[in-house]
Amino acid sequence: MTNSDILSIQLYSLRKYGDLNRALDLVASIGFKQVEPVMSHYDDAAGTRAALDERGLTAPSGHFSLEAVSERTGWVIDVAKTIGIQQIIVPAVPTEVRTSRAADWHATTDAMASAAPALADAGLALAYHNHDWDLQPTDEGPTPLDIILSAPDLKWQADVAWIARAGVPVNDWLSKYEDRLISCHVKDIAPAGENLDEDGWSAVGDGVMDWKTLWSRCRQTPADWMVVEHDNPRDFEPFVKRSFAFLQGLN
Repeated sequence: MTNSDILSIQLYSLRKYGDLNRALDLVASIGFKQVEPVMSHYDDAAGTRAALDERGLTAPSGHFSLEAVSERTGWVIDVAKTIGIQQIIVPAVPTEVRTSRAADWHATTDAMASAAPALADAGLALAYHNHDWDLQPTDEGPTPLDIILSAPDLKWQADVAWIARAGVPVNDWLSKYEDRLISCHVKDIAPAGENLDEDGWSAVGDGVMDWKTLWSRCRQTPADWMVVEHDNPRDFEPFVKRSFAFLQGLN
């Protein structure tokens, strides 16, 4: 098995590059075998599946909104089965519930967890994707991520760079919930003051994160997929090419 066998790429990274076909052409030409779609790709799930099949790509994980997961669970299952998605990831919550009140996060957790049994019956895992704001203490002490992962049916997609941006120890968090990890997001942080027009992110391997060490650590967890992402790339093709080449060279 090579690294490309467990590498995926979050298509949110290419939302400004062009339509789905153009994005898939790019990532397939560079060597990616897996992608991670987002909500806009589910309106025509059969069309998305056909576009993937044409390029020999699969989508083992996908990002779905909290609203879709909690209120349209049957639709989520249908989309996942059509495209071939196995991991249902809630990538964020609406801004209005990103508060410091633990009660708000318990309500969010309950909304997600309510869908987990039906998804599990369909053979689908349900996970939450962290940022930096859900790693800060709430008014009751535990962080939002702690509260979410207190629900035994919920898994975790760790965004390693957002953990670093939160100013907390990455390894501590990976160890704390290692048994809940099903995939990791692989992104990099530019040196201080650089790439400001890219929100301070960089191609993987060009930034300050020690991905040679972090890659090995993440691969020691149960995470099935390592998903490349850049929240706001300036130059799409160099980001994809440089990230893939760097990660392919890691042991």
